[in-house]
Amino acid sequence: MQNVAIELESTPEVIDCREPATHAPLGKVPVDGPDVVRAKVARARVAQKSWGESTFSERRRLLKTILAHVLDHADELCEVVVRDAGKTRENAVMGEIWPVCEKLRWTIANGEKHLRPERMSSGLFLHKKATVLYQPLGVIGVICPWNYPLQNVLGPTIPALFAGNSVVVKVSEQVAWSSARMQRIFDEAFDALGYPKDTVQIVNGYGETGAALVRSGVDKVIFTGSVPNGRRIIEGSVENITPVILELGGKDAFIVCEDAHMEQAVHAALTGVFIAAGQNCMAAERVLVHAKVYDDFVGRLVSEVKKLRVGDAPQGAVDVGALVSPQQVEIVERLVNDAVESGARVLVGGKRGDRPGQFFEPTVLVDVTPDMAIMNEEVFGPVMCVHRYETDDEAIEIANGTRFGLGSTVMSRSGTRARRLAERLRVGSCTINDFGFTYMAQDLPFGGVDASGFGRLNGREGLRGCTNQKAILEDRLPLHMPAKLYPVKPEVYPLVRGVLRTLYQPTLTGRAKAVVELAKNLRR
Repeated sequence: MQNVAIELESTPEVIDCREPATHAPLGKVPVDGPDVVRAKVARARVAQKSWGESTFSERRRLLKTILAHVLDHADELCEVVVRDAGKTRENAVMGEIWPVCEKLRWTIANGEKHLRPERMSSGLFLHKKATVLYQPLGVIGVICPWNYPLQNVLGPTIPALFAGNSVVVKVSEQVAWSSARMQRIFDEAFDALGYPKDTVQIVNGYGETGAALVRSGVDKVIFTGSVPNGRRIIEGSVENITPVILELGGKDAFIVCEDAHMEQAVHAALTGVFIAAGQNCMAAERVLVHAKVYDDFVGRLVSEVKKLRVGDAPQGAVDVGALVSPQQVEIVERLVNDAVESGARVLVGGKRGDRPGQFFEPTVLVDVTPDMAIMNEEVFGPVMCVHRYETDDEAIEIANGTRFGLGSTVMSRSGTRARRLAERLRVGSCTINDFGFTYMAQDLPFGGVDASGFGRLNGREGLRGCTNQKAILEDRLPLHMPAKLYPVKPEVYPLVRGVLRTLYQPTLTGRAKAVVELAKNLRR
C-alpha cells in the first residue's frame, strides 16, 4: 500500500488538512510528539486493567453500541470520509460503512466462541487435562494508512477490543482531519458502558509519531502501509521485541479465462480497478486475459470505462473520486508515462484530470509486459493494465512473478479449473467469479505473503492474534504420584529407550520387538 514519505527538515507542530478534490481547507490538527504518544500509551495501559477484566457480554454491548452509532450516523460519516479522502459517496458507504458493520456483526456473533478457553487433547498424559486460554496482550498499537479513514481505524481495533486490549491508533497525516470524528465513536461508547475513554486513543502526526508508538512499549503493533515503512516498523519493533502484524502492498492478479462470463468479468474488473480510485491494497492491478477472449474483453471494457464520471462527490453522482495527495497523482503519472515509453498503449485516459483537485483519468493500458515498472510497483490509482496470456501455466507464472502476494481473482465458469488456478497462486486470498469478497467473508483470515506482509487480521486468526495464547496442563485426577527422576538409576536409560521404541516404532514388527525388549528391561 502506498504511503508517501514527506520530506521535512523538522516535524511541523500542526497538520494542514485540505480536501483532495477541491484543495479547500479543512482545518489544522495538532501533531502529537513522542512524549504525548508515550503518555497516551501509559494511560491506555491503566485503562486496560479494567477493560481486560470485562466479560464477553460487556464487550458485545460495547460493539453493539459502536454499531448503532455507525448506522445512526452513516450519512455524516460518509460525508467526513468523502471530504477528507476524496472518495465518492458510494465508495464511502460500501467500502467503509459496510465492512465496519459486517466486522462488528461477525465479532458480536462469533467473538466469544473463538476466545473462550478451549479444551485440547493432553496426548499421552491421560491423567492431565489441557486447555488453551486466550488472554489480552495489553496495549495494541495500530498504525493505519489514509485510503479508508473509517475502516482502517475500526477494522483492527474491533478484534483488539473484543480480546480485552486497549488500543492506541496512529492515523495517517493525510486524513488527520477526520480522526476527531472517529475518536468520538469510541468515546461515546465507553462513556455509555462506564469504562475509561482512554481504552481507545487516536494520535496524529508524521513518521516521528508512528516511530514513537512502535517504540513505546505497546504489546503488539498492527501496521497497514507500504513495504519501506513496514521495514521501519520491524526495525523499531526490535527495540522492545514487539510482535507485529504487517499488511503491506499488493499487486493483485485478475485472471480472466476463456470460459469466463464476459459481462461478469468486465464488471468485476471495473470494481477491482476503479473502486476508491484504485487506492486499495487489494486492487486488481494486473488483469490477465486469455488470448481467445482478449479482444472481446478489451472492447467491452473500453466502452464501459469511457462512461465513468470523475469529480467531486458532493457536486453530484460520480464514479471515480480524487487521489489523496499531489504526490500520489505524481506516482500514477510516472508509472503510466514509463509504461507508454516502454511500448504500452493507452486506450482510455492516461493523464491527470482537467479540473482542480487531485484527479487522474480512469485509464486502460494494453500491450503491457511483465518487466514494466507498472506491472511490478504498486500503482494505487485508477489504472487498469491488461495483459494477454495463452495458457494457464503462463497466467500463473505472470501472476506469481512479483514480490507481492496479497489477493487475487479468477474468472471461469469451470469451478474445477478456477479452484486449481486459485490453489497455484502464491497469495493470501483468492475470490472466484467476484472481486474482493474474501475480505468481506469475516470467517476467513485476511493477509498476505512475501512483500505483502505477514499475520492475519480477520476471522478467528485475527481475533486470536490479539491475545496471549496460554497453554495450561492440570490434574484430571488428584493422583499426586511423584515422578522420581533423581537420583538417576542405571536402569532408567534402557527403560525409557524401550518405552520410546514401543510407542513410536512405525511397524508392527518393530513394536513387537520393542515390547519384548521392554519386558526384559522391566524384569531386570
